[in-house]
Amino acid sequence: MMRLPLLDPVAWDRFPDPCQALAEPNGLLAFGGDLSPQRLLAAYALGIFPWFSEGEPILWWSPDPRCVFLTGTARINRSLRRQLAGRHWRLTVDHAFDQVIRACAAPRVNDSGTWLVPAMIDAYVQLHRQGHAHSVEVWDGERLVGGIYGVAVGRLFCGESMFSAESGGSKIALIALARLLHDMDFPLIDTQVSNAHTLSLGAIEIPRAQFLQQVVQLGQRSGLVGSWAAFTPRLIQPCASD
Repeated sequence: MMRLPLLDPVAWDRFPDPCQALAEPNGLLAFGGDLSPQRLLAAYALGIFPWFSEGEPILWWSPDPRCVFLTGTARINRSLRRQLAGRHWRLTVDHAFDQVIRACAAPRVNDSGTWLVPAMIDAYVQLHRQGHAHSVEVWDGERLVGGIYGVAVGRLFCGESMFSAESGGSKIALIALARLLHDMDFPLIDTQVSNAHTLSLGAIEIPRAQFLQQVVQLGQRSGLVGSWAAFTPRLIQPCASD
């Protein structure tokens, strides 16, 4: 029988040790609590994140291994260069957070639902308004064709979700975010669990214990709270210098 700790509804900073998470399902740690900004930031600072579907209680996770993207390794591969040839996309930061997160929540092909339930959307929009959650947007003219969003805690960036309305849109958003974060002295993006999309772009898996050590170090460093709208990601063009 599976037994999970129930989070205290009032003590927003109290979580079980992430190393106590279940092996199956991988990383399931606790349930309950709420999605207040204080609790969410406390969770990310411990290497814990929420993930649940409509009709489920709030579930908290810390999987092993952990998937991360080293911001200094962002590269455009040859196939993506060819895909981008002739396109004139532009990049912005924190200009359309609400649009990005709602696009990430939209149903996808061969996907019966979304984990981005309304309560989650509201929680991250609130974090964004407080200067803790950020988005990178990819535009074709005035049309949003890709984007990514996540949460910054100290110098750790916790990537949450990304989307494409045009092929390559999410890849460009991720690479642009990585380059921006590298310039801002954020060494890695937590992508939580691996998938073929992020692995194809250079994400790697590391043991949870190693990840948690980095979380402590990066979370204690001075962060950049507030809007990042004034920052400009390095424009990504399919040129030989990349």
